[in-house]
Amino acid sequence: MRQTLFEEKYPIYTLELDKSETSYGSADEIIAYFRERIEAQRTARYIATFDHYAHTRSIEGSVIGDGIVAAKSIIFCFSPQLPNAQVMATRPRSIGVTELTDKFVINFMEVPMPAANIVMEEWAESLKNV
Repeated sequence: MRQTLFEEKYPIYTLELDKSETSYGSADEIIAYFRERIEAQRTARYIATFDHYAHTRSIEGSVIGDGIVAAKSIIFCFSPQLPNAQVMATRPRSIGVTELTDKFVINFMEVPMPAANIVMEEWAESLKNV
């Protein structure tokens, strides 16, 4: 995975996988995989799946990047603590799955809980063929 700053202020993790590098054939299959991982995690709770591609297509005059055939986010909460009101600004979490004609792009924003970043990175990396 690659760590970068998106728009010079949002720390994100990104994994790009050629379709030949994974046994998953679609964004929906990857979203289902992440949902299984979330539901198996004691401190995580699945909330929803958002179809960003369908939403964007439904807006007159919208723009979708070349090669994008699907774009979904799986939304969940991943924390055993609620220590103060400020943490609410960083929750819930999401992992984006963008399917292009030749690859998948998996990304998520860095969270203030390092252990959660490690787990989400492991989930993404496990999409690779072994």
